Amino acid sequence: MGTTTRTPPLPRTGARVIRMPLSSRARKLLLLAHIAAAGIWLGLDLALGILVVTASTADAMGAGAAATSLVAVSTWPLVIVGLVTLATGVLLGLGTKYGLVRYRWVLVKLVVNVVLVTLVVLVLWPGLTALADGGRAALADGVAPAVTANLVFPPVVSSTALLVAMTLSVFKPWGRTRPSATSTTPRAPRAAAGRTGG
Repeated sequence: MGTTTRTPPLPRTGARVIRMPLSSRARKLLLLAHIAAAGIWLGLDLALGILVVTASTADAMGAGAAATSLVAVSTWPLVIVGLVTLATGVLLGLGTKYGLVRYRWVLVKLVVNVVLVTLVVLVLWPGLTALADGGRAALADGVAPAVTANLVFPPVVSSTALLVAMTLSVFKPWGRTRPSATSTTPRAPRAAAGRTGG
């Protein structure tokens, strides 16, 4: 009489992965919105840089007009496109194989997005609001507004960070943040069959 010994399956290890499968059409629409929002964000940064340089170098009227326009161009529009970029990026991460923290390049992009939006709200917005108030006063008095050199850095830093994020999206370097479960979980031994005589 023969008996067969089966090895019980090994328990699954690793954290549960949150997935939100997307249809091909939904993925393409989200990707299009993500790319468009990032492109608009980069364009607003370039506009911010031009306005800051104009407010620093133009005559009294031109500098005052540029300083007054900064709030309309580079405050709430930046926050909106930043949040749209973040939301579409998160949905794409959850709906595709890349995830949010599974790959290093995706994680870096996520951190860059969150940091830039936070800096716009907490640092850039108050500074631009004060400069716009000074620009309106300068227009009324016929003098150039006082523009600090620190306002040159936000558009440069933000544009550079966005270009880095776009480059990461294209080349997808560095691989996974940690090895996948399939490569770290040991394989179960094959079932052994034995015969005993009776």
